[in-house]
Amino acid sequence: MARLFFRRGASPEAAPDAARELAAKARLILGVDEETTISISEIACGDPACGGAETVVLVMRPGRRTEAAKLMKPLATVTDDELAEALQPLRDVASSSAG
Repeated sequence: MARLFFRRGASPEAAPDAARELAAKARLILGVDEETTISISEIACGDPACGGAETVVLVMRPGRRTEAAKLMKPLATVTDDELAEALQPLRDVASSSAG
């Protein structure tokens, strides 16, 4: 089943490492602690603009609703800048709720 999600020549074994790496970067970008769960998934996308796959970042903070950011591209192709841009609205939410 993983082959459905990790297409375009990416090996299924490499995908978990790429997801863990993006999750660690997301944690740094958002400045969240270990109580916050970051989940990175690649799902099939029907929109031709996303090239067949999109990356979904879920941020689950204790006592808050789950927040999501989407990148219209496969997980393995997401750059640090694209991740930071996608997470910007979630960072703003964290800043405004802390004050």
